[in-house]
Amino acid sequence: MKLVVTIPAYNEENTIAGVIREIPRRIDGLASVEVLVIDDGSTEATVHKARQAGADHVISHTNNEGLGVAFRDGLEAALQLGADIIVNIDGDGQYNGGEIPKLVKPLLENKADLVLGWRDIDNLAFMPKGKKIGNKLATWLTNIASGGKAPIKDAQSGFRAFSKEAALRMHLSGQYTYVQETLMEARYKGLRIEQLPIEFRPRRGSSRLIPNLSSYARRAGRIILATYWNYHPMRVFGFIGGVTLLTGIALGIRVLVHFLQAGVLSPHAPSAIAAALLMATGMQAFILGLFAEVLRKQRIFQEEILYRLRKRESNGQG
Repeated sequence: MKLVVTIPAYNEENTIAGVIREIPRRIDGLASVEVLVIDDGSTEATVHKARQAGADHVISHTNNEGLGVAFRDGLEAALQLGADIIVNIDGDGQYNGGEIPKLVKPLLENKADLVLGWRDIDNLAFMPKGKKIGNKLATWLTNIASGGKAPIKDAQSGFRAFSKEAALRMHLSGQYTYVQETLMEARYKGLRIEQLPIEFRPRRGSSRLIPNLSSYARRAGRIILATYWNYHPMRVFGFIGGVTLLTGIALGIRVLVHFLQAGVLSPHAPSAIAAALLMATGMQAFILGLFAEVLRKQRIFQEEILYRLRKRESNGQG
């Protein structure tokens, strides 16, 4: 079996070599371990340092495309390289590459499809309070949106391992990040997720991923909402339609009661118009939900076709 370790990196010349050298090249149960660096348009010596440190493969983006794109390209490239297991680790040195054997063990034992390394955020004294709150909020939203019996402990962790099957099932669209989307997809598709505690170290320098909390919260929130919308459109439209329709009905009843008592519509004519518009909008939302549900089923069918094509290609049958 082959393990490919993917490292998305953007301007990490000071840390990338240490990350690569820390990755174990011999792991029980694996025939080979290869390192793939995805350079996301770095403007300094990240690529040079990575090659010097022993990276087996390097993919370079001409421009900075975003972590989500870098991760997605790394996943695809790892599959093309014949990976049976893919481990993703950040290029900033905050995760301990020496823990990779622990992370891949549940996959080798066929106990999981995706293994998430989770950080004990409450006990990380060096992490700013704002980022702790942001991490917990994003994790809470991910759990709410994805459901599942066992709650995700750290949806923001970038240190995770994928079986080949799990990687083939990922159809990601996020540009800014991938951490929430992959977990939500894994749950929606019935993949087994195991969570293991990991070491998390202070970062040298400022974060390339989260320059400020508000920006990250907006973008991560959009990804969570979009992913939920893709898989549960009828719930979204049904909620909107239900609230709008019930509000219109309540307003209409108020107008009708006044009309029956007074025999005239005024001064509630505007309310009557509003009630009619709200009820019509609510019904339209339900109709849009039905259309969106049809599109969801078509997308799932298309994803299944793409999954089979990718599987054939990764098995050398394409």
